[in-house]
Amino acid sequence: MQKGDLLYAGKAKSVFLTDREGILLVEFRDDITAFDGGKKDILDKKGCFNAKVSAYIFRLLTENGIPTHFIDMVDDRRMLVRSLSMIPLEVIVRNVAAGSMSRTYPIAEGTPLSPPVIVIDYKDDSRHDPMLNDDLILALKLLSAQELARVKDLALAVNSVLVRFFESLGITLVDFKIEFGKAGEDIMLGDEISMDSMRLWDMHTGESLDKDVYRFSKGDVMEVYRRVAEKICAGGK
Repeated sequence: MQKGDLLYAGKAKSVFLTDREGILLVEFRDDITAFDGGKKDILDKKGCFNAKVSAYIFRLLTENGIPTHFIDMVDDRRMLVRSLSMIPLEVIVRNVAAGSMSRTYPIAEGTPLSPPVIVIDYKDDSRHDPMLNDDLILALKLLSAQELARVKDLALAVNSVLVRFFESLGITLVDFKIEFGKAGEDIMLGDEISMDSMRLWDMHTGESLDKDVYRFSKGDVMEVYRRVAEKICAGGK
C-alpha cells in the first residue's frame, strides 16, 4: 500500500489517496481544537489514542451489523478506509441533556432523554454548522426522504450498541457526533468515533472522560484519553 497525495486536511485528521482504487489512508494527527478553532494545541500521542479507539469501535459496530468505512489499521495512528462520498451532515445522538442542548433550551444538564434525541447539523464551518430539520435537509437535496430515514435508523443502531458497551465499562454515553457517506447507493458510517466526538461521563463520579476536559480546562486531557482508550480497547476486562 503506497501513500499518495493529500486529499483533505481537517482539524485533527489528514486523508490521503493510496495506490489502491477506492481505498484511502486516514492519519490521526495530534492536533486538538475547541470553540470553532478558537482554542488549539498539539498534544503528544493524542492522535494515537483517537485512532485506537475509533478502530475498536468501528470493529464493534461491524460485528453488530452496522456498515462502516473502516478496513484496517496500518500503524498506531493511520487507518485504511473505504472511499465514501461524504454527506455534509453531522448527526448528533443525545442520551442525556448536556452542552449546547442545556445552554440553548430549558432542560437541565444531566436530564435523561428517552427516547434519545437526534440532532442534525449542516457541516459548514463558515456557517457555524447550523441545525437543520427534515424539511431543510430535503429542500437542500442533501438526502432523499428514504436516505434520511436510513441515516436516522443507523444512528440509533450505533447508539444502541454503544450505550450497552459503555455501560459495561461503567461509563455513561451522554452524546456523540457521527458522519455518514455513500458508497454507490449504500450509506455507511465514516469519519471517526473517539473521545473527540463523544461526551462520556464516569457513571459513578460524573467525571468528564472526553474533550470537555480540554475544552473547559478540567484537568490533564491526555491522561484522561489514555485511561479511556485503555479501558475501551480492553473491552472492560
